[in-house]
Amino acid sequence: MRTSKTLLALLVASLLSTTAALARKVPTSDEEVGSPGGTIPGNPKVKLVKVADGFNDPINATNAGDGSGRIFVIERVGRVKIVKDGKVLPEPFMDLTKQNPIGGDVQHQFIEQGLYSIAFHPKYKENGYVFAHYASLPFNGDGFVVRFSVAKDNANKVDPKSARVIMRLQRPYYNHNGGQIAFGPDGYLYISSGDGGWEGDVLNAGQSLDTDLAKILRIDVNVEDRAYAVPPSNPMASKPNLMELFGITEPQFDAIRLNAKPEIWAYGVRNTWTFHFDRKTGDLFMAEVGQNHWEEINFQPAASKGGENYGWARNMGTYCHPLGEDNKTVKSGKGCNRVGVLPIAEYPHDQGCSVIGFGVDYNAGTNGAYVTGDWCTGRVWGTAWDGKKWQMQELMRTKLQFTGGGYAEDGSVLATHCNCFYTTDKGALGNPPGALWMLVPADKASSKDEVAPLLVEQTAASKRP
Repeated sequence: MRTSKTLLALLVASLLSTTAALARKVPTSDEEVGSPGGTIPGNPKVKLVKVADGFNDPINATNAGDGSGRIFVIERVGRVKIVKDGKVLPEPFMDLTKQNPIGGDVQHQFIEQGLYSIAFHPKYKENGYVFAHYASLPFNGDGFVVRFSVAKDNANKVDPKSARVIMRLQRPYYNHNGGQIAFGPDGYLYISSGDGGWEGDVLNAGQSLDTDLAKILRIDVNVEDRAYAVPPSNPMASKPNLMELFGITEPQFDAIRLNAKPEIWAYGVRNTWTFHFDRKTGDLFMAEVGQNHWEEINFQPAASKGGENYGWARNMGTYCHPLGEDNKTVKSGKGCNRVGVLPIAEYPHDQGCSVIGFGVDYNAGTNGAYVTGDWCTGRVWGTAWDGKKWQMQELMRTKLQFTGGGYAEDGSVLATHCNCFYTTDKGALGNPPGALWMLVPADKASSKDEVAPLLVEQTAASKRP
């Protein structure tokens, strides 16, 4: 009996410890921000196992949540392929390469443009709706969010004639497009929009609320009488009239932004190429592709009411932007004023060049770590809260060039890689084929599995998406 009580006490203590570790905290000081060299709770050992290959610039992956077990791999050229039981089906689920009289509907001539991601409606089994975000060729690269319906006679095919434009995002330049779309636990559609491109936020989009650039947007697509609605709980949605304002305080006046886009959920982001919701907690993790020196990971707890400012272009991570006259990075708060919310983790460009989010892992043994890779160096990190600070641990160093990630239907974390690079890119159809990978516990990878090739020494690279 005493042994049973002891085991029960240990079990309860273990559960409480796990719960505490998952009670993540937004950093309030630089010391709580993770950086390479840390150890996440449990010090897990993982591998990436190949699921399928032969894709043209695979850039993202997801599932339909319909019980079919299918994985949908997004190809930059404008196609979505289905992987079922480890096999790639011969016909694409979505094909936008012949969608209009001038040819393909997707502009993909530059490596940061193309079909970015798709998102299945939470009630996909009932309504058959799937949403796509891509750079439009007829509209010179502007971002289009479009709703499609699955074909009535084929569950593995989208009806190309069902296209309904939900939103158009102006893209003045061909880079920094963001691209990720996903439904949150609240049923709303979240959209990542980069700062408009060029370099250094030349449009001052990060801190401007009258543009949808450099933002995370949140919209309600569950309407039929218009393209979308603005959720009334969005932080910029309420526009009080003057007669309602007598008697309020000056800080309350100061918080009013009449010119703010009501679709804004968060702002001050440079190029959130990928973001992922924790499927268990609802927390939001954002992989923020940085400028020339720092990459960062931003975090928003599930309880957030929105409105966070993540600092771009005043700050890059915990550092000032732009650099000082001596061309050295300076910590925010010392050489410049700090703006907005601190990231949970950051790393310098001697460790990589572009952070790529995969997803929050519970199946491979990291117990809720946000798993990211790097486009240049093939490094894979896990970032997790240890109860005192955020830890960023290098899990492996591969020879792969990561482009995106996502979840399989059972919650397993996926990663995609292409063989593409700024200086050697041959285009979405000219590059060597890429592949889809799954994160697994290291001891679960069998001798029959093809695991990601590891690289001992870092591959030097200075360019990034």
